[in-house]
Amino acid sequence: MICSAGDDGTVRLWDSRRRYCVKTFNNKYQVTAVCFNEKGDNIISGGIDNHIKIWDLKHGEVTVEMKGHVDTVTCLALSPDGNFVLSNSMDNTVRMWDVRPFAPANRCLKAFVGAQHNFEKNLIRCSWSPQGTKVVCGSADRMVYVWDTSSRKLLYNFPDIPGVLTMLTVTPLNPY
Repeated sequence: MICSAGDDGTVRLWDSRRRYCVKTFNNKYQVTAVCFNEKGDNIISGGIDNHIKIWDLKHGEVTVEMKGHVDTVTCLALSPDGNFVLSNSMDNTVRMWDVRPFAPANRCLKAFVGAQHNFEKNLIRCSWSPQGTKVVCGSADRMVYVWDTSSRKLLYNFPDIPGVLTMLTVTPLNPY
């Protein structure tokens, strides 16, 4: 199965074997980021309404709506253990959310600050290290930011990238 986000305000679930859309979830605003939960029974979405929603695939409805960002969500990334999701937003924060069933009402656990968006409004992505101990994010200030997930401490950044860094990932062979 494949999920997609659309500027038409939809989240779509696609059957890759049959090559067609099997379910459409309608959102009021444009959707800019999606990912599956670990079990694949929920889709997590974010968009220009600044909210992160968990859609139940079986019932076709939003079961959780998480608020905290004050500008467009540009990326969602599920943690390696499947318990958390990272979100990057044009409000210049990367947030860590608890997406486990029966989590506390305030699901925003941490906010990582430093990575920036600018007037170009690019969809900048973030990612986890393979062990989930680090968070990495590109930035409009032409830097790569790396934080420790437990302390939220900015560990280091890589300067002087020749342009806005919109996408990055961490190799599974990385020692951290």
